[in-house]
Amino acid sequence: MNEEQRAWVYGLVAAVVPVVYFAVVLSRVPDTPVSEIDYVWPLLIAIGAGIVLNALLAPQPKKKDERDKEVGRVGGRVAFIVMSALTVIPLALAMLRVDQFWIANTLYLAFVLSAVTESLVRIVAYRRGF
Repeated sequence: MNEEQRAWVYGLVAAVVPVVYFAVVLSRVPDTPVSEIDYVWPLLIAIGAGIVLNALLAPQPKKKDERDKEVGRVGGRVAFIVMSALTVIPLALAMLRVDQFWIANTLYLAFVLSAVTESLVRIVAYRRGF
């Protein structure tokens, strides 16, 4: 499997696993106070599933060329910027003493958006160049 294929797998896993998690957990919001929603185990399972699925479906290649390394660096930098910007939201929620359900879920969403962005940047770099 080459690095572009790994980027596709990473992006799909980073998008699909959270969609399932949010569908399960957020479907309870209309009927249940958020302080009573058990989200910790589903969140931990979603994080673990993402890690395991990526490890199984997109193993590390034995060799990377200079282009792969540069694409990875650029994708990582953009992901870092996205993550840094988006973590302002859960930080603000914590300062406002909003229920920890929303803090944890917006932080998870920041991770998800960062991962999806990294994948998209890497795919575009492989397809169109820098």
